[in-house]
Amino acid sequence: MKPPERAARARMLMNEAGNAPPLANRGAISAVRGSVVDVRFDERLPPIYSVLRAGDEGRIVIEVLAQSDAHHVRGIALTPTQGLARGMVVEDTGGPLKAPVGKGIRSRMFDVFGNTIDRGAALSDVEWRSVHRAPPPLSRRSTKSEIFETGIKVIDVLVPLERGGKAGLFGGAGVGKTVLLTEMIHNMIGHQEGVSIFCGIGERCREGEELYREMKEAGVLPNMVMLFGQMNEPPGSRFRVGHAALTMAEYFRDDEHRDVLLLIDNIFRFIQAGSEVSGLMGQMPSRLGYQPTMGTELSGLEERIANTDTGAITSIQAVYVPADDFTDPAAVHTFSHLSASIVLSRKRSSEGLFPAIDPLQSNSRMATPGIVGERHYHLAQEIRRTLAQYAELKDIIAMLGLEQLSPEDRNVVARARRLERFLTQPFFTTEQFTGHSGKLVSLKDSLDGCERILRDEFKDYPERALYMFGTIDEARGKSKPGEPAPKSKTEVGKDPKPAAESPTEAAVEPHPKPGAPPEREAAHAGAAHES
Repeated sequence: MKPPERAARARMLMNEAGNAPPLANRGAISAVRGSVVDVRFDERLPPIYSVLRAGDEGRIVIEVLAQSDAHHVRGIALTPTQGLARGMVVEDTGGPLKAPVGKGIRSRMFDVFGNTIDRGAALSDVEWRSVHRAPPPLSRRSTKSEIFETGIKVIDVLVPLERGGKAGLFGGAGVGKTVLLTEMIHNMIGHQEGVSIFCGIGERCREGEELYREMKEAGVLPNMVMLFGQMNEPPGSRFRVGHAALTMAEYFRDDEHRDVLLLIDNIFRFIQAGSEVSGLMGQMPSRLGYQPTMGTELSGLEERIANTDTGAITSIQAVYVPADDFTDPAAVHTFSHLSASIVLSRKRSSEGLFPAIDPLQSNSRMATPGIVGERHYHLAQEIRRTLAQYAELKDIIAMLGLEQLSPEDRNVVARARRLERFLTQPFFTTEQFTGHSGKLVSLKDSLDGCERILRDEFKDYPERALYMFGTIDEARGKSKPGEPAPKSKTEVGKDPKPAAESPTEAAVEPHPKPGAPPEREAAHAGAAHES
């Protein structure tokens, strides 16, 4: 059938009252270029963001992004366009893309259209809401700056998160990023009666399946929702999955009045998908090939993450920095929205210091005396100062040995190494690998422990007594003062590794138990799937 005949056939189908509902608005495809589809409507044009369906049983979904003239619209396909042809009938659904919300979505896995992809039962007790929603007005936002306690010592003390804020998680493969995200989900659900939502933007199929299985085995799935826009899907689908996740998060915040932990991996892929959509729509690119509307698109997503008088959405976002260039437009626009930056260090991960958070590179806007309090602020500053002095002394120790330092510097090294080990922590989500029960440590106990170490209260305790414990009192109960610590030369001075590999840390303290070395290897292996 030739294209004019197809168009005539489409118009005939649109005029057949017996085959179309009275209010159905149907059009015909006039052009297909990859994921970009032009559709002609003779009766009325669909509004922007309307969803159109074409193909067998409406399996091809198109979102309207532009109205070309009085009879034509241009949209981006959210599904593969195989099988589309000029003249095919397109039906206007009469509304935008919608996501399911309600009690029935918990413990389920969805795609961008709200379809379950976990092979579970059909959805029940849900309603459908548009994914295009405005951020909460200023009159509804909470003006208080509150701390979001995670139960993880190094984060609560040095990089406090904001309730209703956004934190960026910078980390490569194998440094414990997924383990850290999983622990935050566990602590949020088990101890704060909140809901966690994981949104995978451009996520690998393998990673999504592994995360779902790990969440189920860890027992945190009942109060969790997962959405995935996989990397093999069209850019339009990857671009909208973040909006669908936020729609679900807003339901729990506004309707159920619950705190929500929203984890996004990876926010850079959201920007990248928007750049692909912009290029397909024919817009002129801006600097470095990014879309000219990148700032507006990112703000439209990030500004919906806020705390109101009914609840809060706290977001932890993985951020990929292209070529480690922090001046990249994607990184610059993302950083302007973050209230905290958590940097994971591969070096600390290789030394067995989990969570492998670099305390000197990580920072938070909440770490001010007016928010966290004078005591917390001064303790955090003293911890950073001690760790920074230790980092400066490492080269001297590597060349000359610990004995060549002044007594004051040796005390600084001893405090810093004990602080590093005290800030490690066994996780609930790695119990099955390590054999050690997880620990949830309150902010008060974390600050007390750091303060007592800085006062040299534990200078007679071996460093290994502080490794992988919860509160400082647990370490005191498991070890006795006066037990000889490992000789300095075996720790720092005589390590055959080059200085670049930090010989001061290469010989990590012996573990509290003979079975502990497999603990570190297993914990490292638990995070190694982030390839």
